[in-house]
Amino acid sequence: MSSTVPARPESVFTYGAPALKFGPGASDEIGFDLSQHGVRRVLVITDAGVAATGAPHRIAERMTAFGIGAHVFDGVHVEPTDASLREAVDHARASGPWDAFVAVGGGSSIDTAKAVNLLSTNPGTLMDYINAPVGRALAPENPLKPLVAVPTTTGTGSESTTICVLDVLELRVKTGISHARLRPTLAVIDPDLTFTLPAGVTAASGMDILCHALESYTARPYDTYPRKHPEQRVPYCGANPISDAWSERALQLLARSFRTAVRDGDDPEARSDMALAATFAGLGFGNAGVHIPHANAYPIAGRVKDFHPAGYPAHEPMVPHGMAVSLTAPEAFRFTFSAQPERHLRAAELLAPGMERPADAAEYLPTAIQRLMRDIGMPDGIGGVGYDKGDIPALVDGAMKQQRLLATAPREVTEDDLAGIFDRSLSLW
Repeated sequence: MSSTVPARPESVFTYGAPALKFGPGASDEIGFDLSQHGVRRVLVITDAGVAATGAPHRIAERMTAFGIGAHVFDGVHVEPTDASLREAVDHARASGPWDAFVAVGGGSSIDTAKAVNLLSTNPGTLMDYINAPVGRALAPENPLKPLVAVPTTTGTGSESTTICVLDVLELRVKTGISHARLRPTLAVIDPDLTFTLPAGVTAASGMDILCHALESYTARPYDTYPRKHPEQRVPYCGANPISDAWSERALQLLARSFRTAVRDGDDPEARSDMALAATFAGLGFGNAGVHIPHANAYPIAGRVKDFHPAGYPAHEPMVPHGMAVSLTAPEAFRFTFSAQPERHLRAAELLAPGMERPADAAEYLPTAIQRLMRDIGMPDGIGGVGYDKGDIPALVDGAMKQQRLLATAPREVTEDDLAGIFDRSLSLW
């Protein structure tokens, strides 16, 4: 485990989740839902690509029947940066005040809406709230407005979580803001909105679902931490019985439908399964936490050179978050196997029920992940997105800045450990 058993081990775990509405057509009812909060003026936050599908404007128009004036902001940057979040916040402040916010899109839109909500209701700057050591990690002083999260991708889980993720451009590091008040008031999951997803986006965002489920399932158990005082409790409390149940169900749905959703985006059952899997995994990791693959993903995405993934905007290089998370996952779970062998084996059985168990049990889960990655077209490790041995020190440095995540790993993680994981992840097959 990450440490010896403390003298006073934790005996309490916490669980939080937004109100949830799931099913085809659920997004048509947002006007009614907001009217129950006395809302009259709403800012719909999305990106240009999602706006082009017509969904955000359609959602905005349907609010008028409930006396709600909705305006669409489509300036979200895919993979948000500190600069793009400031632009969105400035727009909201200049055009406000707003009674509520509705995020329509992937994690980028939902995370941008969280930052807009935070900084339009509280004083200070973005860096005041960004997690330490990058920012000051201040807690909001004031309550936030209602936020409805409407994901159009299946993966980030941002509709369920208290986290806002961003790139700090000057530092070339991906980090986040984490506070319970950032959690959306309502998550509206409408599988009909995901049919326009390109195969490459389905694959990358689906790997985010997978790693959310696997990392929270193998996270350090809540009762191995020292006992906390009530004011010390944080959203990520470690693996616990409730998050375990969500993670297991997400893995079962992925095993059934992930490959189909990438291969045939018009399959309604596969799309529904992926939307449900993303929701379940979000409800799990949003409380248990994630660890090494996510910590590694931040510098992989933040230090991108010249990689242009299929299905994403082509005007700038990027490694999509879910793809970045996947690239060191096989090696990360080889590393954590010794801390919780039975959990890694159970996860592999759920993810690849028809696969024969290898002679070396530690290879079971990494092999299942690698086979899935190859089937859905993920790059062959970090070398596949442009990194080489010379980049490893900078990647390790970026990952080590994610101590909030690394503390959730079931084993203590040193710089040398991360260097080995990155080195072995240069090529996975």
